[in-house]
Amino acid sequence: MEILAPAGGPEQLRAAVRCGADAVYLGARSFNARRRAENFGGDSLKEAVAYCHGRNVRVFVTVNTLIRDGELGDVYAVLEEIGESGADAVILQDLAAADLFRTHLPSIPRHASTQMTIHNADGAKAAEDLGFSRVILARELSLEEIRRIREASDVELECFIHGALCMSVSGQCLLSAALGERSGNRGLCAQPCRLDFRAGERPFALSLKDACLIPHLRELEAAGICSLKIEGRLRRPEYVAAATDACVRALRGEQPDLRLLEQAFSRSGLTDGYLTGRRDLTMFGSRTEEDKAASSAVLGQLSGLYRRERSRVPVAFTLWGGEEKPTRLQVSDGIHTLVVSGQKAEPVRTAPQDAAGVLEKTGGTPFRCGSVRNEVEEGWMIPGLSALRREALDRLLAEREQPAPLPVVGGFVPETGGSREGEPRLRLRFERSSQLFDAPEAEAVYLPVEELDVGLVRSLGPKLIGELPRLIWPGREETLIPKLLALKNAGLETLCAGNLGSLRLASRLGFRISGGFDLNIENSRALRVYETLGIRETLLSLEIPMSDARRLGGRIPRGILLYGHMPLMLLRCCPMQGKNGCGTCDGRRCLKDRQGVEFPVLCQRRQYSVLLNPVPLYVGDKPLSGLDYGVVWFSTEKREECREIWNRCLKRGPWPGNRTNGPYYRRIR
Repeated sequence: MEILAPAGGPEQLRAAVRCGADAVYLGARSFNARRRAENFGGDSLKEAVAYCHGRNVRVFVTVNTLIRDGELGDVYAVLEEIGESGADAVILQDLAAADLFRTHLPSIPRHASTQMTIHNADGAKAAEDLGFSRVILARELSLEEIRRIREASDVELECFIHGALCMSVSGQCLLSAALGERSGNRGLCAQPCRLDFRAGERPFALSLKDACLIPHLRELEAAGICSLKIEGRLRRPEYVAAATDACVRALRGEQPDLRLLEQAFSRSGLTDGYLTGRRDLTMFGSRTEEDKAASSAVLGQLSGLYRRERSRVPVAFTLWGGEEKPTRLQVSDGIHTLVVSGQKAEPVRTAPQDAAGVLEKTGGTPFRCGSVRNEVEEGWMIPGLSALRREALDRLLAEREQPAPLPVVGGFVPETGGSREGEPRLRLRFERSSQLFDAPEAEAVYLPVEELDVGLVRSLGPKLIGELPRLIWPGREETLIPKLLALKNAGLETLCAGNLGSLRLASRLGFRISGGFDLNIENSRALRVYETLGIRETLLSLEIPMSDARRLGGRIPRGILLYGHMPLMLLRCCPMQGKNGCGTCDGRRCLKDRQGVEFPVLCQRRQYSVLLNPVPLYVGDKPLSGLDYGVVWFSTEKREECREIWNRCLKRGPWPGNRTNGPYYRRIR
């Protein structure tokens, strides 16, 4: 299996390579999910790729943020830099970026970022159909669920095996954008989840320990994982060294020092809870003063792990020389072969020269001696052989580090915005069927498919849109699909899908598809790609600026949330559980922040939970021309409250209490 290590900057890059990583992932100068890291751009990216390729290490470049129409030209410029560097793959989230690379840099493999929320077989196969060669799975999967995905798909599977765990499923977190105007989907997460949110008296209820799956690497291999990914582009080089070294040792069959690894960085310890299916309170932890002190104490020890070059590239030497023969040393790595000339051979004066012994001393270089063929005439020796060896290896390394640019095809064509007229039509979304009321003015009504029955399908007719679960864990399809087919037979026509897996599921069952806000669409090119995948209308990202939303090009209708308590996180490890798990929880609880503000947490049939914003979003009194529809999105409200809010939205009147305009009217970074 491939050991894939993080490189937030040059020092972390050296630590990863010298400790034995087979590949590194790093950010270009922009559009990567760790914009606060040092990152690599222009010449530094070329230098990083050259350094790695000289040492048999692959380089994957992250372009894994959401993109807006006005930024697509800059993404193309990054694409050109990546092509010029000769990198080995690119990691992507936004389907517009994926389409740009497919069109203009087709020779580079594309990897589907964990930000794409791929967590089941349909998601993996959808990514494969889009031309991705590898899928980076959601962190929340168990070993058995990974096996199910592997059995159903041929695409390469990569998973995180060490490092920080986000509380929310990646790609589905709006907490930083909502509270701090810094978007995790745009690479600037402020990590508000690490603050002291409380579940009753239990502190730090949104902070998980770092994951450590290193004891399970062979189980992951048997389950079909090809790449072991270490999280940590914002971590110190000593951490990178410790995690990489531990993986190398584990794969060699040795016992890595997991205590030392925990000291390198932890939040009250480490966890394997998702992989083993133990999603309990032992997964939670925060960074304590004791943790910080333990890390400081081992930095010197860990820095010793990457002090010297790792001799990893096997080479073959052939040496010629003699009385009438020129001295030549050939070195070959199997691809590159070169010959250097040395001093004239001299007669042996005492003991014969141990040429093989001299040539085998490659320490301090990236090379190790694989074989030596000594063709020097008997009775003769080569003076200065050590210097000749150094010259040959230096020249070989320089040749290996020569850039191998990838061809960029065509030039960038800017997106053309749209100009649509008229005011948006209004739609209703309910969390529960008990909230339903008669609303003939509504263009459409969304209800979770679990809330639907034959009677509701027939009474609501073509207006009804069945909302698929936002997360469908492997195995759950077995009960969900019969329900969906029964609803289809009763007349249900449309399903709302919020990720690639749900989209593919709805498509293969023959439903018309409406896109959810969780598709994270922020640009016209992504709209066009999703149209080719069968989407006939879609909600836009909750982080898109309203000015951008109204100007998007493309043909398919698009909408926004007009009202609603915004879903800020999707949580598989429920923060509201007690010592005995769910117990008698009714699935309607609240977390409190440091100011005592209550954030509702809604359990979704014990499959996952949703953290909601306590203050409702409302933009009904704002100018919304250019949008096709607005959704009034109900979650915790009672039926009479729903009716009252609906009437206010119909009149487009002002909001009477506290409200937020959401990210729509703030420039989220």
